[in-house]
Amino acid sequence: MSRVPINHILELPTPERLAIVQEIWESMLEHPEQVEITAAQREELESRWVEMQQNPDDGEPWSDVKKSLRNE
Repeated sequence: MSRVPINHILELPTPERLAIVQEIWESMLEHPEQVEITAAQREELESRWVEMQQNPDDGEPWSDVKKSLRNE
């Protein structure tokens, strides 16, 4: 794998940098067990999970959230 200096990446237009960030984020989802989180983060996730289970109609599908972030 070739390496690109970070200053070259930071010079890219914002949409291109955002696409790179999204690719990196999605690649991490391939192995979620390797993503370390703190105890506080775990508690927050568990709290949100419980709340979502109690109020399933209050949320939005992830596909809709991504569309709104992309202004689609």
